[in-house]
Amino acid sequence: MANKYDVVVIGSGPGGYVCAIKAAQLGLKTAIVEKRETLGGTCLNIGCIPSKALLHASEMFHEAGHGLEKLGVSVGKPKLDFKALMAHKDATVKSNVDGVAFLMKKNKIDVHQGTGSIEAPGKVKVAGEKGETTLETSNIVIATGSDVAGIPGVDVEIDEKVIVSSTGALDLKKVPGSMIVVGGGVIGLEMGSVWSRLGAKVTVVEYLDTILGGMDGEVSKQFQRLLKKQGMDFHLSAKVTAVEKSGKGAKVSFEPVKGGDAQTLEADIVLISTGRRPYTDALGLDKVGVETDRGKVKTDDHWRTNVEGIYAIGDVIAGPMLAHKAEDEGVAVAETIAGQAGHVNYDVIPSVVYTQPEVASVGKTEEELKKAGVEYNSGKFNFSANGRARAMNQTDGFVKFLADTKTDRVLGVHIVGFGAGEMIHEAAVLMEFGGSSEDLSRTCHAHPTMSEAVREAAMATAGKPIHS
Repeated sequence: MANKYDVVVIGSGPGGYVCAIKAAQLGLKTAIVEKRETLGGTCLNIGCIPSKALLHASEMFHEAGHGLEKLGVSVGKPKLDFKALMAHKDATVKSNVDGVAFLMKKNKIDVHQGTGSIEAPGKVKVAGEKGETTLETSNIVIATGSDVAGIPGVDVEIDEKVIVSSTGALDLKKVPGSMIVVGGGVIGLEMGSVWSRLGAKVTVVEYLDTILGGMDGEVSKQFQRLLKKQGMDFHLSAKVTAVEKSGKGAKVSFEPVKGGDAQTLEADIVLISTGRRPYTDALGLDKVGVETDRGKVKTDDHWRTNVEGIYAIGDVIAGPMLAHKAEDEGVAVAETIAGQAGHVNYDVIPSVVYTQPEVASVGKTEEELKKAGVEYNSGKFNFSANGRARAMNQTDGFVKFLADTKTDRVLGVHIVGFGAGEMIHEAAVLMEFGGSSEDLSRTCHAHPTMSEAVREAAMATAGKPIHS
């Protein structure tokens, strides 16, 4: 009976460990299976958490050299202690993964170290260093996350030293003189931003004609202008045809998507950041008959697969590959298994790019509303007109509201600016309760704050902002 559970979760990333905690809180005997030595999955070990540590440190370094003097603070030319910088990143990761391990003990969740696979409905095999163990369970939750995707049609050897994925980009041994980022999405721009601020010459090569593909078009254009102002170069509508080592560095060949002359660029480091793919390797899905669609596990509205007792959440299923989306699904699945009404509102899932300035978005973009034929009002307010932003020299960017023309219900909010990732949640709460732009514009905001710009943008949907 020692290895018999109500729930076994395969994968301990944000979706998996949150699911396990919620299941245990609901009184279900729970186990979690993890192939890494530490818990937390990609996000805590080699993704969200270490990248944010480097982003913050690089921003502080850049601010010391370029921003403090304007405020009357003279510190001279800052010196980068690269070893200390990376130690901060490693310490941040350790603190977080140790925290998850503590939560497993606190909630009496059994942790099984090893590679998990589904032998049959109700049976999970764990292959670890000390041999194999079979866990019996009433419910299996697949939460194995995602892995680095390559470049379609291009054979690239990622050695994590010269040609790197996001994993290698977090663990470089020194600041490169130059870096080419293949892919203008969130991860590429975040990591490119880190190394650019630390001194690398960064060039982004992107297949689409815009960066941050799914983001609001106006936001993408403004954000690209700001990054270019910071020293990053861009080649858009560019199809990469080859990536290979060259001397001590590497080179990237690409050609215009619409046809034209090919180009080749060389750099010390090439970061392949063309997205991620669901990680279902060695899970045994074919063996038990779990259906997939283009690599993703197929589920119904309650995260159930076609096989009784097997569920899936997070990056392995449809929807945005975001840690917080996986967390919400983890809670909802645990509640569903426990007989409760688990629910996730996919229309209100924020997305954030943690650069400086940040980019944050929730709900629909203008392009999506136009395509769907939805009539809407748009309200916009620039941070250059915000008193707190001026006081902090953080006037780049704007807040943009999109509200239904007839009902004034807020359909989308997009922010480019300092602290955008924190401000977006005001909009998320508003939208979760079906609020209107007038609801927000009539809510008193403290002065002076950056959040006043959010209120002003809400006012602007009716053409009545106060400060512009």
